[in-house]
Amino acid sequence: MARWAYVNGRYLPHRQAAVHVEDRGFQFADGVYEVVTLLDGRFADLDGHMERLGRSLSELRMDWPAAPRVVTMIARELVRRNGVRNGSLYIQVTRGVAPRDFKFPAEIPATLVMTVKKVTAFAKPEQLEKGVAVVTVPDIRWGRRDIKTVGLLAPVLAKQQAAESGAYEAWLVDPDGTVTEGSSSNAWIVTQDGVLVTRAPSQKILNGITRLSLLRLAGERGIPVEERSFTVEEALAAREAFVSSAGTFALPVTRIDGKPVGEGKPGPVTRTLRQAYLDYVAAGVPSS
Repeated sequence: MARWAYVNGRYLPHRQAAVHVEDRGFQFADGVYEVVTLLDGRFADLDGHMERLGRSLSELRMDWPAAPRVVTMIARELVRRNGVRNGSLYIQVTRGVAPRDFKFPAEIPATLVMTVKKVTAFAKPEQLEKGVAVVTVPDIRWGRRDIKTVGLLAPVLAKQQAAESGAYEAWLVDPDGTVTEGSSSNAWIVTQDGVLVTRAPSQKILNGITRLSLLRLAGERGIPVEERSFTVEEALAAREAFVSSAGTFALPVTRIDGKPVGEGKPGPVTRTLRQAYLDYVAAGVPSS
């Protein structure tokens, strides 16, 4: 566990960090968050995560707890204090502390919490060698999945169902049979014609920051891309599949609901994009 956390203007020993019992994030899930990966002392896509944090705040009519550049400075200092080179930075902003009432309270200070966690490996060797399994479950989330809120009960239930099925991830499926995304990741396939397919951004999915970088990297490498919906049946008929997120980058999916995808092993497009993303982050600016 990291040694230091940040709560509302103070760097505190991790075990002493706490938020108020009437914080609206605790009582209403009235808050947003971001997770930023650290690779060899470099933030992965920090600017993108900060931009999306600002968008989430705006969509919920919340103010920044401090200027974005100040939040970034706090993040860098917290990483420095914890001496983390490989890990994840968690940023959470809630509307603040007020007596429990569904309506927005009068102007109150937002709550800002940051923690850092060390990560020894972002994927197990066997996951990269053999791929991972996903199961499909109905998508029961609210209608504004484009906002990265702390209200994560539906994804928690989906992730638990995946774990109990022996799978790594759950793919969430709309009533029309199309995959929206994973419980904590974006979903991708590579068709038999070699086209990379992932759902177009809308209120039905979270527009992943890693997703955006992978789309750019694919374009730079001449990989054809289509942003559109795809069905579970199309995924099972695909050449490759993978998931992406801040902590998985591009992780191959080789089984869906117990059935193999393609040849049942990680494919070249997934491997190429994963390495391209790692190279991209390695060329970035150090966190401190």
